Amino acid sequence: MTETRLPIALLTRAAFAPFGDVIESEGRDHYPINAGMAQRYHDLAEVDVMAGGGRPLISLLKAKPVALPLRLRLMERHPLSSQAFIPLSAVPFLIVVAPASRTLDLARLKAFRSNGRQGINYRRGTWHHPLLALDSVSNFLIVDRGGEGDDCDEIDISDRNIFVES
Repeated sequence: MTETRLPIALLTRAAFAPFGDVIESEGRDHYPINAGMAQRYHDLAEVDVMAGGGRPLISLLKAKPVALPLRLRLMERHPLSSQAFIPLSAVPFLIVVAPASRTLDLARLKAFRSNGRQGINYRRGTWHHPLLALDSVSNFLIVDRGGEGDDCDEIDISDRNIFVES
């Protein structure tokens, strides 16, 4: 069976736009609040969780680091909602995605590296690998959907020999 080696690109708003939003303050509009004691970077991602009577959830995640190269084993998507991961540890992490669709197109996989200060928000239906922390245990704030309905489709791809390179 042939191997596929997936290169890692730097995470930028333009490169990630087909899959969702990059959540970061750098280069973003902001304005003073709290009598000028703080700057608010407003509306950085489109939270989409209301389908089917959903409600927003805020959760914390502690992720163990992975070593590269890494063999991809699973892809998932959330057909009813967006899903955001905001790093709290300032440690780089990897994002593996494919365009939103009913079926996963492995030929369109992309891999990105966050600088550790950038979060991401997957658009509804975007295929993605579960979170991939690098270097050390990393903490994340998650914003996603709670409520009735099946909002997670998973596909086992462990037989495909797809690796993310360092």
